[in-house]
Amino acid sequence: MPDTFSPSTALTIAFAAVICAGLLLKFWLASRQIRHVAQHRSSVPEAFATRISLAAHQKAADYTITKARFSLLEMALGAAVLLGWTLLGGLDALNQALLGAMGGGMWQQLALLAAFVVISAAIDLPVTLYQTFVIEQRFGFNKMTPALWLADLAKSALMGALIGLPIAALILWLMGAAGPLWWLWAWCFWMGFNLLLMVVYPTFIAPLFNKFQPLEDESLKARVTALMQRCGFAAKGLFVMDGSRRSAHANAYFTGFGAAKRVVFYDTLLRQLSPGEVEAVLAHELGHFKHRHILQRMASLFALSLAGFALLGWLSTQVWFYTGLGVRPNISLDPAVAPAPNDALALLLFVLAVPVFTLFIAPLFARLSRRHEFEADAYAVTQANGSDLAAALLKLYEDNASTLTPDPVYVKFYYSHPPASERLARIPSPARP
Repeated sequence: MPDTFSPSTALTIAFAAVICAGLLLKFWLASRQIRHVAQHRSSVPEAFATRISLAAHQKAADYTITKARFSLLEMALGAAVLLGWTLLGGLDALNQALLGAMGGGMWQQLALLAAFVVISAAIDLPVTLYQTFVIEQRFGFNKMTPALWLADLAKSALMGALIGLPIAALILWLMGAAGPLWWLWAWCFWMGFNLLLMVVYPTFIAPLFNKFQPLEDESLKARVTALMQRCGFAAKGLFVMDGSRRSAHANAYFTGFGAAKRVVFYDTLLRQLSPGEVEAVLAHELGHFKHRHILQRMASLFALSLAGFALLGWLSTQVWFYTGLGVRPNISLDPAVAPAPNDALALLLFVLAVPVFTLFIAPLFARLSRRHEFEADAYAVTQANGSDLAAALLKLYEDNASTLTPDPVYVKFYYSHPPASERLARIPSPARP
């Protein structure tokens, strides 16, 4: 077979083709979203005409369009950076420079991973700053000061180094020392770490970025506690997070695992919703617990990550995997000299390439997530007032400037939550039992 059709060349062609196809698809979807939202900007949908003002509807439309237009630039930059790292030789040049300066070995591999992360973060920095201090600021959502943003950046970098580097070192060691089944040992460690993180994150990591105070409203506390008892849910505590320090967006969530589970309310949520509406929002979250959505997602994560590690275990031994993505593997031409390890290169190439090929299955996961949201809503109206749930969701859509008129195709591809029109149409209004 001619070299033109070698596995390396085939991978190069396929990778470039899928990047282009994915970029065109994302541009088409974003353009549909912009056009559809703009066409419906002038009037509030009839179903919401008595509850949403024209000004609020137009703000949501403008916010959605602004983000979608900026995403076009962001997607183009992302594709260019991806090609720069891979087929245009960026990762190969970085690896060769570090090999020349440090030689092969664990420290060189860790340096490669760290340098990649730092350079990638520096490239993303203008995008993040514009999103936070221009787009979010323009629409009244950003509450962060530059000093707070810098503090968060420093904390994140420190946490990444303290946690990420030891994890990377262990996985790299397993890749080099645990034999052909290293990927199975690495997967076991990775899953164990994720479970441990779910336990320690609420207590030790999250408080580094936000303040968490026990819920002080005794009436609301009693109402929420009674709801959790009805649903058979036990939590270590009810907390209020100072989300308003960073954003005007509101939310509530469960965090932790096992005995470390916590219920967390954004302070913005408590300001915007009545006690009955807060109860209804929490009942929705408990619906996820009751339907075992969290366990299902964890099981899916376990299965997909196992498949990913197994695939990486095979690809890391294939020379065409490296050369097809623009990298020269570390192969020694002298039989007396051991080649430098390729493990860090394999990890980085895998992280860069997998999202390119999995983009087209994203609608399947989005559809499953939307189904879970409908199921959680249905459960919520059996434990709280359906009218309160509908009112709460409508307030959250309005306060977060979520458009009421998204493009249907865009929704099917991207939306993890159903649009307001579909979601509210399914919520009946029974009285709370």
